[in-house]
Amino acid sequence: MGSESAARNIIGQGTKITGDIELKGDFRIDGELIGSIQSEGRIVIGSSGLVEGNIYCQNADISGVLKGNLHAADLSSLKSTAVFTGDLKTGRISIELGAKFSGKCDMTGSSGKPDGKEQA
Repeated sequence: MGSESAARNIIGQGTKITGDIELKGDFRIDGELIGSIQSEGRIVIGSSGLVEGNIYCQNADISGVLKGNLHAADLSSLKSTAVFTGDLKTGRISIELGAKFSGKCDMTGSSGKPDGKEQA
């Protein structure tokens, strides 16, 4: 049996959702989300995905568009097709050639828990 942390959720291509999302598992966005995400798992924005809002998570893989701040407790990966406008706070970062990032990056450490309670 799978655990709660292994749960996967998807917003498919062509789907648009407005509102904030809180979950324990992984989450993939191939459609459009206008709102913030708080997850204890991995957030994936596919190449067709768009998120306008802040993301708080353990790990993030960005291939699409993110307009908002990203706080990933462990690893943030910006793939070659990523377009990220916002500030980044993460433990580790990987940026592929071709990725676009406009904002500040803070890698001074993380609380280890993506609770989203930290306010700038």
